[in-house]
Amino acid sequence: MDLTYLGQVTPAGGSSPRAPRFAMRLSVSHGPPVTVTRIGQPSAGITMSSTPAPPFRTKAGSVRKIVITMHVTDCGKVPKNAGLPFVDVTLRNTRAMEEHSFIPGSRYAHDLSTALQVACSNETRHHQNA
Repeated sequence: MDLTYLGQVTPAGGSSPRAPRFAMRLSVSHGPPVTVTRIGQPSAGITMSSTPAPPFRTKAGSVRKIVITMHVTDCGKVPKNAGLPFVDVTLRNTRAMEEHSFIPGSRYAHDLSTALQVACSNETRHHQNA
């Protein structure tokens, strides 16, 4: 199984700076079908959801596009530099359940760091203006 970063997504009508979205491609090269039971990340202050929402199944030889939405819940706990951001994926097939951690690359790290800076700078400005 492989997870590849495709780019940041801006939905029609814009998006909330507190919920940046990122497109990924999940591919399964061989073996039995796998069910993705969870997609997450290890940083406190951020939760993650996806479309499609887990659980979803992917067959060998197929590719599935996933849109991951980061939800910034606490800027004080968000990493200042997302240099090696992991995306954790829990998979299940007929034989086992496994947790895989992926680093989708430097472009994802850059886009995520920029999005988190925007999300948290907006919160700072909001509190200063309140």
